[in-house]
Amino acid sequence: MTRFLDLADPSFDVTSDVVHAAREERWYAETPYGWAVLRYEEGQAILKDRRFQQGNARWPEQNGIHDGPWAQWWGETLLSIEGQDHLRLRRLLGPAFRSRAIEAMRPRFQALANELIDQFAPRGHVEFVSEFAEPYASRILCMLLGLPDEEWPAVAHWADDLGKSFGINVAHDLPRIEAALEGLSGYIDDVIADRREHPQDDLVTTLLQAHDEDDALTARELSVSLVFLAFAGMETTRNQLGLALQTLLAHPDQWALLAKHPELGGTAVEEVMRVNPTVTWVTREAIEDVELEGLHVPRGGIVQVLSHAAGTDPRAMGDDAGFDITVEHRPLHSGFGGGAHHCLGHFVARTDMSVALPLLAARMPDAVADGPGEWLPVSGNTGPVRFPIRFTPGR
Repeated sequence: MTRFLDLADPSFDVTSDVVHAAREERWYAETPYGWAVLRYEEGQAILKDRRFQQGNARWPEQNGIHDGPWAQWWGETLLSIEGQDHLRLRRLLGPAFRSRAIEAMRPRFQALANELIDQFAPRGHVEFVSEFAEPYASRILCMLLGLPDEEWPAVAHWADDLGKSFGINVAHDLPRIEAALEGLSGYIDDVIADRREHPQDDLVTTLLQAHDEDDALTARELSVSLVFLAFAGMETTRNQLGLALQTLLAHPDQWALLAKHPELGGTAVEEVMRVNPTVTWVTREAIEDVELEGLHVPRGGIVQVLSHAAGTDPRAMGDDAGFDITVEHRPLHSGFGGGAHHCLGHFVARTDMSVALPLLAARMPDAVADGPGEWLPVSGNTGPVRFPIRFTPGR
Protein backbone atom coordinates (compact mmCIF):
# COMPACT_ATOMS: atom_id res chain seq x y z
CA MET A 1 0.00 0.00 0.00
CA THR A 2 1.34 3.44 -0.97
CA ARG A 3 1.87 5.73 1.98
CA PHE A 4 -0.17 8.97 2.16
CA LEU A 5 1.59 12.21 3.16
CA ASP A 6 -0.80 15.04 4.02
CA LEU A 7 1.13 18.00 2.59
CA ALA A 8 -1.97 20.20 3.02
CA ASP A 9 -1.96 19.79 6.82
CA PRO A 10 -0.28 22.84 8.44
CA SER A 11 1.13 20.56 11.15
CA PHE A 12 2.77 18.19 8.68
CA ASP A 13 6.58 18.43 8.47
CA VAL A 14 8.14 17.44 5.14
CA THR A 15 11.52 16.97 6.87
CA SER A 16 10.15 14.51 9.44
CA ASP A 17 11.01 10.88 10.14
CA VAL A 18 7.63 9.96 8.63
CA VAL A 19 8.84 11.22 5.25
CA HIS A 20 12.21 9.51 5.66
CA ALA A 21 10.47 6.22 6.45
CA ALA A 22 8.26 6.61 3.38
CA ARG A 23 11.38 7.24 1.29
CA GLU A 24 12.83 3.90 2.42
CA GLU A 25 9.63 2.08 1.45
CA ARG A 26 9.17 3.53 -2.01
CA TRP A 27 10.40 6.38 -4.18
CA TYR A 28 6.99 8.07 -4.18
CA ALA A 29 3.98 8.62 -1.91
CA GLU A 30 0.45 9.91 -2.39
CA THR A 31 -0.54 13.43 -1.31
CA PRO A 32 -3.61 15.72 -1.55
CA TYR A 33 -1.93 17.35 -4.56
CA GLY A 34 -0.89 14.23 -6.47
CA TRP A 35 2.30 12.25 -5.83
CA ALA A 36 5.35 13.20 -3.77
CA VAL A 37 8.73 12.15 -5.14
CA LEU A 38 11.00 11.26 -2.23
CA ARG A 39 14.30 10.13 -3.73
CA TYR A 40 17.02 12.11 -5.44
CA GLU A 41 17.52 10.19 -8.68
CA GLU A 42 13.83 9.99 -9.52
CA GLY A 43 13.32 13.65 -8.55
CA GLN A 44 16.10 14.89 -10.81
CA ALA A 45 14.83 12.74 -13.67
CA ILE A 46 11.35 14.26 -13.42
CA LEU A 47 12.69 17.85 -13.27
CA LYS A 48 14.49 17.19 -16.57
CA ASP A 49 11.72 15.15 -18.21
CA ARG A 50 10.11 16.99 -21.13
CA ARG A 51 6.89 15.05 -20.57
CA PHE A 52 6.31 17.34 -17.58
CA GLN A 53 5.75 21.07 -17.35
CA GLN A 54 5.99 23.37 -14.35
CA GLY A 55 2.59 22.62 -12.85
CA ASN A 56 2.25 25.72 -10.67
CA ALA A 57 -0.53 27.10 -12.89
CA ARG A 58 -2.87 24.62 -11.17
CA TRP A 59 -2.13 25.90 -7.65
CA PRO A 60 -5.13 28.29 -7.36
CA GLU A 61 -7.47 25.58 -8.66
CA GLN A 62 -6.02 23.02 -6.22
CA ASN A 63 -6.98 25.40 -3.42
CA GLY A 64 -10.51 26.04 -4.68
CA ILE A 65 -9.70 29.44 -6.22
CA HIS A 66 -10.99 29.62 -9.79
CA ASP A 67 -11.17 33.33 -10.56
CA GLY A 68 -10.29 36.78 -9.26
CA PRO A 69 -7.26 39.10 -9.57
CA TRP A 70 -4.79 36.77 -7.88
CA ALA A 71 -5.77 33.68 -9.89
CA GLN A 72 -5.47 35.66 -13.13
CA TRP A 73 -2.10 37.16 -12.15
CA TRP A 74 -0.74 33.81 -10.95
CA GLY A 75 -1.51 32.27 -14.32
CA GLU A 76 0.54 34.98 -16.07
CA THR A 77 3.72 34.74 -13.96
CA LEU A 78 6.96 33.06 -15.04
CA LEU A 79 6.09 30.18 -12.72
CA SER A 80 2.95 29.36 -14.66
CA ILE A 81 3.53 30.09 -18.33
CA GLU A 82 5.17 27.56 -20.64
CA GLY A 83 6.70 27.18 -24.08
CA GLN A 84 7.76 30.07 -26.28
CA ASP A 85 6.21 32.76 -24.07
CA HIS A 86 8.18 31.45 -21.10
CA LEU A 87 11.44 31.35 -23.07
CA ARG A 88 10.84 34.85 -24.47
CA LEU A 89 10.28 36.38 -21.02
CA ARG A 90 13.32 34.62 -19.54
CA ARG A 91 15.44 35.86 -22.42
CA LEU A 92 14.31 39.44 -21.86
CA LEU A 93 14.70 39.34 -18.08
CA GLY A 94 17.86 37.24 -18.01
CA PRO A 95 20.62 39.84 -18.62
CA ALA A 96 19.89 41.62 -15.33
CA PHE A 97 20.54 38.39 -13.42
CA ARG A 98 23.76 37.16 -15.02
CA SER A 99 26.53 36.15 -12.65
CA ARG A 100 28.94 38.88 -13.76
CA ALA A 101 26.40 41.64 -13.13
CA ILE A 102 25.48 40.25 -9.71
CA GLU A 103 29.09 39.56 -8.66
CA ALA A 104 29.89 43.22 -9.31
CA MET A 105 27.34 44.10 -6.61
CA ARG A 106 29.05 41.99 -3.92
CA PRO A 107 30.72 45.02 -2.21
CA ARG A 108 27.33 46.72 -1.94
CA PHE A 109 25.84 43.56 -0.41
CA GLN A 110 28.70 43.45 2.12
CA ALA A 111 28.22 47.10 3.05
CA LEU A 112 24.50 46.60 3.55
CA ALA A 113 24.97 43.48 5.70
CA ASN A 114 27.49 45.25 7.95
CA GLU A 115 25.25 48.31 8.22
CA LEU A 116 22.39 46.16 9.49
CA ILE A 117 24.57 44.14 11.88
CA ASP A 118 26.02 47.39 13.29
CA GLN A 119 22.56 48.31 14.53
CA PHE A 120 22.15 45.29 16.81
CA ALA A 121 25.68 44.00 17.47
CA PRO A 122 26.30 46.26 20.52
CA ARG A 123 23.22 45.06 22.39
CA GLY A 124 23.72 41.29 22.05
CA HIS A 125 20.28 40.27 20.80
CA VAL A 126 18.29 40.53 17.59
CA GLU A 127 14.96 39.52 16.14
CA PHE A 128 16.58 38.14 13.04
CA VAL A 129 13.67 38.36 10.58
CA SER A 130 12.62 41.98 11.10
CA GLU A 131 16.09 43.37 11.87
CA PHE A 132 18.21 41.56 9.30
CA ALA A 133 16.68 39.04 6.90
CA GLU A 134 13.76 41.17 5.73
CA PRO A 135 15.54 44.53 5.32
CA TYR A 136 18.56 42.82 3.74
CA ALA A 137 16.49 40.93 1.15
CA SER A 138 14.17 43.88 0.50
CA ARG A 139 16.87 46.51 0.11
CA ILE A 140 18.82 44.30 -2.28
CA LEU A 141 15.64 43.85 -4.31
CA CYS A 142 15.18 47.63 -4.40
CA MET A 143 18.83 47.93 -5.45
CA LEU A 144 18.29 45.52 -8.34
CA LEU A 145 15.07 47.12 -9.54
CA GLY A 146 16.28 50.68 -9.05
CA LEU A 147 13.67 51.51 -6.41
CA PRO A 148 14.38 54.12 -3.71
CA ASP A 149 16.05 52.46 -0.72
CA GLU A 150 13.81 54.27 1.74
CA GLU A 151 10.72 52.65 0.23
CA TRP A 152 11.78 49.09 1.13
CA PRO A 153 9.38 48.78 4.12
CA ALA A 154 6.32 49.25 1.90
CA VAL A 155 7.67 46.87 -0.75
CA ALA A 156 8.51 44.32 1.98
CA HIS A 157 5.02 44.55 3.48
CA TRP A 158 3.34 43.87 0.15
CA ALA A 159 5.85 41.15 -0.72
CA ASP A 160 5.35 39.46 2.64
CA ASP A 161 1.58 39.21 2.18
CA LEU A 162 1.90 38.25 -1.48
CA GLY A 163 4.37 35.56 -0.41
CA LYS A 164 1.47 33.76 1.21
CA SER A 165 0.64 32.71 -2.36
CA PHE A 166 3.20 29.92 -1.86
CA GLY A 167 1.72 28.75 1.45
CA ILE A 168 -0.66 25.90 2.08
CA ASN A 169 -3.14 28.33 3.73
CA VAL A 170 -3.52 30.31 0.51
CA ALA A 171 -7.34 30.11 0.42
CA HIS A 172 -7.60 31.51 3.96
CA ASP A 173 -5.04 34.23 3.19
CA LEU A 174 -6.57 35.24 -0.15
CA PRO A 175 -7.96 38.66 0.98
CA ARG A 176 -4.50 39.71 2.23
CA ILE A 177 -2.85 38.31 -0.89
CA GLU A 178 -5.15 40.21 -3.23
CA ALA A 179 -4.79 43.45 -1.25
CA ALA A 180 -1.01 43.10 -1.47
CA LEU A 181 -1.20 42.33 -5.18
CA GLU A 182 -3.23 45.49 -5.75
CA GLY A 183 -0.82 47.60 -3.69
CA LEU A 184 2.40 46.26 -5.20
CA SER A 185 1.01 46.30 -8.75
CA GLY A 186 -0.08 49.92 -8.36
CA TYR A 187 3.34 50.86 -6.99
CA ILE A 188 5.20 49.07 -9.81
CA ASP A 189 2.94 50.63 -12.44
CA ASP A 190 3.80 54.07 -11.01
CA VAL A 191 7.52 53.21 -11.20
CA ILE A 192 7.10 52.11 -14.83
CA ALA A 193 5.36 55.38 -15.68
CA ASP A 194 8.11 57.37 -13.96
CA ARG A 195 10.91 55.50 -15.80
CA ARG A 196 9.14 56.10 -19.09
CA GLU A 197 9.40 59.86 -18.43
CA HIS A 198 12.72 59.76 -16.54
CA PRO A 199 14.90 56.82 -17.67
CA GLN A 200 17.52 55.55 -15.24
CA ASP A 201 20.28 52.96 -15.26
CA ASP A 202 18.12 50.24 -13.77
CA LEU A 203 16.21 47.06 -14.62
CA VAL A 204 12.85 48.79 -15.09
CA THR A 205 14.25 51.17 -17.71
CA THR A 206 16.06 48.33 -19.49
CA LEU A 207 12.86 46.32 -19.73
CA LEU A 208 10.86 49.34 -20.83
CA GLN A 209 13.31 49.91 -23.66
CA ALA A 210 12.95 46.28 -24.72
CA HIS A 211 9.19 46.79 -24.78
CA ASP A 212 9.38 50.05 -26.74
CA GLU A 213 11.99 48.93 -29.28
CA ASP A 214 10.45 45.71 -30.57
CA ASP A 215 7.28 45.19 -28.55
CA ALA A 216 8.67 41.84 -27.40
CA LEU A 217 7.36 42.60 -23.92
CA THR A 218 3.79 43.82 -23.50
CA ALA A 219 2.90 46.40 -20.88
CA ARG A 220 0.96 43.76 -18.93
CA GLU A 221 3.85 41.28 -19.09
CA LEU A 222 6.24 43.95 -17.83
CA SER A 223 4.02 44.77 -14.85
CA VAL A 224 3.35 41.11 -13.97
CA SER A 225 7.03 40.21 -14.26
CA LEU A 226 8.25 43.06 -12.08
CA VAL A 227 5.66 42.40 -9.37
CA PHE A 228 6.60 38.72 -9.40
CA LEU A 229 10.33 39.47 -9.20
CA ALA A 230 9.79 41.95 -6.37
CA PHE A 231 7.84 39.58 -4.14
CA ALA A 232 9.47 36.26 -5.04
CA GLY A 233 13.02 37.60 -4.71
CA MET A 234 12.38 39.17 -1.32
CA GLU A 235 10.24 36.46 0.24
CA THR A 236 12.37 33.46 -0.63
CA THR A 237 15.70 35.07 0.33
CA ARG A 238 14.32 36.33 3.64
CA ASN A 239 12.98 32.88 4.49
CA GLN A 240 16.12 31.08 3.36
CA LEU A 241 18.35 33.32 5.48
CA GLY A 242 16.28 32.48 8.54
CA LEU A 243 16.46 28.76 7.77
CA ALA A 244 20.22 29.10 7.25
CA LEU A 245 20.63 30.57 10.72
CA GLN A 246 18.40 27.87 12.20
CA THR A 247 20.56 25.16 10.62
CA LEU A 248 23.95 26.71 11.36
CA LEU A 249 23.13 27.49 14.99
CA ALA A 250 22.09 23.85 15.41
CA HIS A 251 25.65 22.96 14.28
CA PRO A 252 27.93 25.25 16.34
CA ASP A 253 31.09 23.71 14.88
CA GLN A 254 29.95 24.68 11.38
CA TRP A 255 29.01 28.19 12.57
CA ALA A 256 32.49 28.65 14.05
CA LEU A 257 34.11 27.31 10.89
CA LEU A 258 32.16 29.76 8.73
CA ALA A 259 33.28 32.67 10.95
CA LYS A 260 36.94 31.72 10.46
CA HIS A 261 36.65 30.84 6.77
CA PRO A 262 34.30 33.26 4.97
CA GLU A 263 35.28 31.64 1.67
CA LEU A 264 32.97 28.78 2.74
CA GLY A 265 29.94 31.07 2.37
CA GLY A 266 29.08 29.61 -1.04
CA THR A 267 29.11 25.98 0.09
CA ALA A 268 27.23 26.97 3.25
CA VAL A 269 24.40 28.31 1.09
CA GLU A 270 24.26 25.10 -0.97
CA GLU A 271 24.30 22.89 2.14
CA VAL A 272 21.52 24.85 3.83
CA MET A 273 19.37 24.69 0.71
CA ARG A 274 19.99 20.96 0.47
CA VAL A 275 18.94 20.12 4.05
CA ASN A 276 16.61 23.01 4.99
CA PRO A 277 15.13 24.68 1.87
CA THR A 278 12.41 27.32 1.95
CA VAL A 279 10.93 25.74 -1.22
CA THR A 280 9.95 22.42 0.30
CA TRP A 281 8.59 20.96 -2.92
CA VAL A 282 8.96 21.57 -6.65
CA THR A 283 5.84 21.00 -8.75
CA ARG A 284 5.54 19.33 -12.13
CA GLU A 285 2.47 18.45 -14.25
CA ALA A 286 2.39 15.64 -16.80
CA ILE A 287 1.53 16.88 -20.30
CA GLU A 288 0.92 13.30 -21.47
CA ASP A 289 0.43 9.91 -19.84
CA VAL A 290 3.74 8.93 -18.21
CA GLU A 291 4.97 5.60 -16.86
CA LEU A 292 7.63 6.00 -14.18
CA GLU A 293 9.09 2.88 -12.58
CA GLY A 294 5.77 1.40 -11.55
CA LEU A 295 3.87 4.69 -11.21
CA HIS A 296 1.33 5.74 -13.84
CA VAL A 297 0.92 9.54 -13.99
CA PRO A 298 -1.98 10.46 -16.28
CA ARG A 299 -1.96 13.57 -18.40
CA GLY A 300 -2.63 16.48 -16.04
CA GLY A 301 -1.34 14.52 -13.05
CA ILE A 302 0.73 16.48 -10.50
CA VAL A 303 3.97 15.37 -8.86
CA GLN A 304 5.85 17.23 -6.13
CA VAL A 305 9.59 16.63 -5.77
CA LEU A 306 10.18 17.01 -2.01
CA SER A 307 13.36 19.08 -1.76
CA HIS A 308 14.57 17.92 1.66
CA ALA A 309 13.80 14.25 1.12
CA ALA A 310 15.62 14.25 -2.21
CA GLY A 311 18.49 16.39 -0.92
CA THR A 312 19.18 14.08 2.03
CA ASP A 313 18.61 10.81 0.17
CA PRO A 314 21.47 8.52 1.27
CA ARG A 315 21.36 6.75 -2.11
CA ALA A 316 22.70 9.96 -3.70
CA MET A 317 24.58 11.57 -0.82
CA GLY A 318 26.33 8.46 0.50
CA ASP A 319 27.74 8.17 4.00
CA ASP A 320 28.39 11.92 4.35
CA ALA A 321 24.79 13.08 3.94
CA GLY A 322 24.94 15.13 7.16
CA PHE A 323 25.24 18.91 7.19
CA ASP A 324 28.84 19.86 6.40
CA ILE A 325 29.85 23.14 4.74
CA THR A 326 33.30 21.79 3.82
CA VAL A 327 31.92 19.16 1.43
CA GLU A 328 32.18 20.32 -2.17
CA HIS A 329 30.60 18.97 -5.34
CA ARG A 330 27.43 17.61 -3.78
CA PRO A 331 24.76 16.39 -6.20
CA LEU A 332 22.70 19.42 -7.24
CA HIS A 333 19.85 20.23 -4.83
CA SER A 334 16.40 21.28 -6.04
CA GLY A 335 16.09 24.42 -3.89
CA PHE A 336 16.09 26.54 -7.06
CA GLY A 337 13.85 24.16 -9.01
CA GLY A 338 15.20 22.62 -12.18
CA GLY A 339 14.88 22.33 -15.94
CA ALA A 340 13.41 25.17 -17.98
CA HIS A 341 11.96 26.77 -14.85
CA HIS A 342 15.19 26.87 -12.85
CA CYS A 343 15.06 30.02 -10.69
CA LEU A 344 15.98 33.09 -12.74
CA GLY A 345 17.36 34.89 -9.69
CA HIS A 346 19.53 32.10 -8.31
CA PHE A 347 22.77 34.08 -8.79
CA VAL A 348 21.32 36.91 -6.70
CA ALA A 349 20.24 34.58 -3.89
CA ARG A 350 23.49 32.62 -3.92
CA THR A 351 25.59 35.78 -3.86
CA ASP A 352 23.72 37.81 -1.26
CA MET A 353 23.43 34.86 1.15
CA SER A 354 27.07 33.83 0.68
CA VAL A 355 28.00 37.40 1.64
CA ALA A 356 25.69 37.68 4.65
CA LEU A 357 26.23 34.34 6.40
CA PRO A 358 30.00 34.61 7.03
CA LEU A 359 29.61 38.20 8.27
CA LEU A 360 26.89 37.15 10.70
CA ALA A 361 29.00 34.22 11.93
CA ALA A 362 32.06 36.44 12.44
CA ARG A 363 30.18 39.12 14.34
CA MET A 364 27.95 36.80 16.41
CA PRO A 365 30.32 33.85 17.04
CA ASP A 366 28.48 32.52 20.10
CA ALA A 367 24.95 33.15 18.77
CA VAL A 368 22.14 30.88 19.99
CA ALA A 369 18.40 30.83 19.43
CA ASP A 370 16.63 32.83 22.13
CA GLY A 371 13.51 30.70 22.42
CA PRO A 372 11.64 28.72 19.76
CA GLY A 373 10.61 31.65 17.60
CA GLU A 374 7.60 31.47 15.28
CA TRP A 375 7.68 29.51 12.02
CA LEU A 376 5.53 28.92 8.96
CA PRO A 377 4.29 25.36 8.32
CA VAL A 378 7.12 23.09 7.12
CA SER A 379 5.23 22.35 3.90
CA GLY A 380 4.77 24.60 0.91
CA ASN A 381 7.21 27.52 1.21
CA THR A 382 8.49 27.70 4.77
CA GLY A 383 10.61 29.94 6.96
CA PRO A 384 10.60 32.05 10.13
CA VAL A 385 8.00 34.61 11.09
CA ARG A 386 10.05 35.57 14.18
CA PHE A 387 13.48 34.22 15.14
CA PRO A 388 15.06 35.87 18.21
CA ILE A 389 18.80 35.30 18.67
CA ARG A 390 21.16 36.28 21.50
CA PHE A 391 24.94 36.52 21.59
CA THR A 392 27.76 38.30 23.39
CA PRO A 393 27.59 42.02 22.50
CA GLY A 394 30.32 43.13 20.13
CA ARG A 395 31.41 46.12 18.14
